[in-house]
Amino acid sequence: MIAAELRPIVEHLPPRRPNADVAETRRAFRSLVAKSERPDPRIRTENFVANGVPITCFRPAEPRSAKRPIVVFMHGGGFVYGSAADASLSAASLVPELDATIISVEYRLAPEHLFPAGVEDCYAALVWTAANAEALGCDPSRLAVMGPSAGGCLAAATALLARDRGGPAIAFQCLQIPALDDRRTSHSARTVEDPRLIDAAAARATWDRYLGADRTNVSPYAAPLRAENLSGLPPAYIQTCEFDPYRDDGLDYARRLIEAGVSTELYNVPGSFHAFELFAPESTLARDTRAHWMAAMQRALG
Repeated sequence: MIAAELRPIVEHLPPRRPNADVAETRRAFRSLVAKSERPDPRIRTENFVANGVPITCFRPAEPRSAKRPIVVFMHGGGFVYGSAADASLSAASLVPELDATIISVEYRLAPEHLFPAGVEDCYAALVWTAANAEALGCDPSRLAVMGPSAGGCLAAATALLARDRGGPAIAFQCLQIPALDDRRTSHSARTVEDPRLIDAAAARATWDRYLGADRTNVSPYAAPLRAENLSGLPPAYIQTCEFDPYRDDGLDYARRLIEAGVSTELYNVPGSFHAFELFAPESTLARDTRAHWMAAMQRALG
């Protein structure tokens, strides 16, 4: 059952249109994200180009002598919408709480740019970040990747690419409500059917836009749950939501990481739905959830 404090919000949500016009979907998401954006004088914002990929750098306005951790952030938005400048699920607001620099990636979006465009952009940004960490006043040994939803998929895939290409060492991966398996055969992928939420139909449309409707031999860098070997990956934190078609993706990935010897923390939020924090950021459940993953990030990055 949806948590009591979230039920009034769900009751007023209109049915989603998984096959809506892409431009319309992007406008709706931008409007939703804009409601959570608040200027913060503690945060300095700069734009760079990282190996050909636009990025937004959020960092503390106040300099300090000690080096800070640095986080490569992949925004959510179903691989189709969102931007590096969005504060979606708190990219910018991580800065004061972690005392860290956040690199938010403007990866190419589907359906104009199918896989592997997005993940290659994220990997290019990771390589640039590792090479420029010290110039940004950061400690390259405290480099993390992070993202919600589609961003969680891209963060996991970027960690796989870094391992397999001998790329930058990643200290931690934080995967929030990640979409990790295009096959959609799990219990949650088949049974979450409320059209007001991200449900099974919405998940199907997401993968179709990212990979194309007709596909075979899907790469694990597109859908990380397809990876046969998860050993040698960075320690992980995975957050899932009870009424989320992607719930079992996260649960299965966490189990397989643990079996592969990767230190992993799993947090399933009862009574919640996909991206509920965007709709109810001031709810007790959202505050508690944020505190939980923030504590994990603080422990991992010191």
